[in-house]
Amino acid sequence: MDLVDEGVLDFAPYVHVAPRRNSITPDKQRQFIATLAATGIVSQAARAIGASMEALYKLRHREGAEGFAAAWDAAVERGYARLEDCALERAIAGEVRPVVSRGKVVATWTHHNTGLLMFLLRARRPEKYGAVKLGDLREGHPVYEALKAKWAAERQVEDFARTEEVRASLHARLLAMRDEVLAARALGSGAGDEASTGADDPSTGSG
Repeated sequence: MDLVDEGVLDFAPYVHVAPRRNSITPDKQRQFIATLAATGIVSQAARAIGASMEALYKLRHREGAEGFAAAWDAAVERGYARLEDCALERAIAGEVRPVVSRGKVVATWTHHNTGLLMFLLRARRPEKYGAVKLGDLREGHPVYEALKAKWAAERQVEDFARTEEVRASLHARLLAMRDEVLAARALGSGAGDEASTGADDPSTGSG
């Protein structure tokens, strides 16, 4: 009873008009719901109040037991949540196992159940870890939107890289053209200097 909050017990129990010795009284109904919320196991909760499964299911479907039935469903969900938390804790923290040699425990080691961990991740976050059918991949689906965003980012990077490549190629061509122009100017200037030097040399004159 201490393992669950009072909210799970906030329901209208079924009240027998003429209760008998083995009737499931309101107090027993609350104890059943509390145990079910703590364990998630209907048979264990039934044993806790000394009632049979048949009697409990019969009570659940009686007219006027709608509050009890709703509390039953809520308790099952809470019980499963507790079991998931315990399983997740076990998967993360690991399980200590002994190392036995010649019939004696000589050491221990921690076993991490990755299979259990992946099972819980797929159950709790199917959009990220669960198997997705191709038919489910449509606009609005979390996996579809994630892939679309990823591909858009990759295209943006590729477009930027392509733009930088074109820019670098143009820059290299411009530099090559500049070098060609400067080389041509240097050759032209050298030829003009040689012509001028020949005209001023007295040894080349007539007479």
